[in-house]
Amino acid sequence: MNDLGHAAVSADKAPRTERGRRTVRKLLEAAAQEFGQRGFHEAAITGITARAGVALGTFYTYFESKEELFRALVRDMSQATRAHVAEAVRGAPDRLAAERLGLAAFIAFTRKHPELYRIIEEAQFVAEDVYREHYLTFAEAYRQGLAAASARGEIVEGPDELRAWALIGMSVFLGMRYGIWAEDMDPAEIADRAIGLVSEGLRKR
Repeated sequence: MNDLGHAAVSADKAPRTERGRRTVRKLLEAAAQEFGQRGFHEAAITGITARAGVALGTFYTYFESKEELFRALVRDMSQATRAHVAEAVRGAPDRLAAERLGLAAFIAFTRKHPELYRIIEEAQFVAEDVYREHYLTFAEAYRQGLAAASARGEIVEGPDELRAWALIGMSVFLGMRYGIWAEDMDPAEIADRAIGLVSEGLRKR
């Protein structure tokens, strides 16, 4: 099993055996390749099943349509990204250290899963509610983390929701530039410089 999280399969089609769970995982991983390389509209269910090495009928055991699988994949990738970053920051001594570790981990994750960007961005046109859910879930978790850090006295008080969106925006574009377009800087160095900007600002001293 790779870094991707558990499948977002509808309750009535959720696999009940370990073999079924492995099959759904194969379909999700194949879908990530198919949608990532061809895009939603050009991707085909037969292409997904061929990549997964399963029969066409098996697809419909777990998913009603290509769109349902796409929606499940977006949720799955979103969950996997959050889990990867959460694991990376576990045990960080303070919030700024967590920001550095989390950003470096996110960039490394995008390098390993370059299809993430195409799939998530295409979701705003294919399944806008899932696209919004992806970012809103990230933002709420971020907001809670910032509020907790502020209460502990690790960072200054401020508008936590606004700060959450600003930090997410920074991560998204740094991930695009240094994770997808070119890998010409180490993720840890990128994180050090970016979080240095966050913590010190642009003001000349």
